[in-house]
Amino acid sequence: MVTSSTAERVVISTDPCATSRLGRALGEVAQAGDLLCLWGDLGAGKTHLAKAIGAGLGVTETIISPSFILMAEYEGRLPLFHIDPYRLLSAEDALAGGLIDERQSEGVTLVEWPERLGDALPIHRLDVRIDGTGDLPRKIRLLAWGDRYGRFLEAAP
Repeated sequence: MVTSSTAERVVISTDPCATSRLGRALGEVAQAGDLLCLWGDLGAGKTHLAKAIGAGLGVTETIISPSFILMAEYEGRLPLFHIDPYRLLSAEDALAGGLIDERQSEGVTLVEWPERLGDALPIHRLDVRIDGTGDLPRKIRLLAWGDRYGRFLEAAP
């Protein structure tokens, strides 16, 4: 049986700039092998946060949602693997499509719509759960699954 310690921190983001500050802080403390999962409804700001995490990793390319290509790779301080399985029907599709592979251990993997990966989603990860859409403030819950992810909670502004 796999067990994992869990820690949580809640951040209230009052505007896109505050969300960007959070994302940059997360990217700055990211290490090789990290898995960050962005949860939230359409319009919650997952891609906005992904861009800021990339900026914190030193990515200079424009980060876009990889909905149609499923995974985009970016160069920064560490490679960023940005995965969006929204259009997949199951975790089996993700595995068959090569979305999860050994190269990701050398970089940071960022997943939008992680629920599409189902049982293929590793237990040790950072979940970033964004509640809110439109112009409303966001309640962002950071859940560190496993001791190695606690540094993200400490880094959050």
